[in-house]
Amino acid sequence: QVQLLESGGGLVQAGGSLRLSCAASGRTFSRMFMGWFRQTPGKEREFVGVISWSGGSPYYADSVKGRFIMSRDIAKNTVYLEMNNLKPEDTAVYYCVASYQIRSALQREADEYEYWGQGTQVTVSS
Repeated sequence: QVQLLESGGGLVQAGGSLRLSCAASGRTFSRMFMGWFRQTPGKEREFVGVISWSGGSPYYADSVKGRFIMSRDIAKNTVYLEMNNLKPEDTAVYYCVASYQIRSALQREADEYEYWGQGTQVTVSS
């Protein structure tokens, strides 16, 4: 079993920055794909980004590309989401996700990820 714990959410003004952290515990972390989704009330969960176990180039949703940066520290079992130039439309609950295998064609699909954190709220004021 894998447990994921997000932190770092909060309230920030538009144009500001936040960094989310996701600490993993349980089974082997280094071989997992790690990612982030977000969700607002009444909407489906939206893919944000994913990074492979090797830490290679992350894959981002178009809506955050150029503003968000994912990274991971295998020694700390932690993945990070640095969010810059935040916009009010980035307001959501952000979820950390993990999976040992994902199909590249489906990496934007929530059902592809086996493990989910409890979520952390990010609110961007205008």
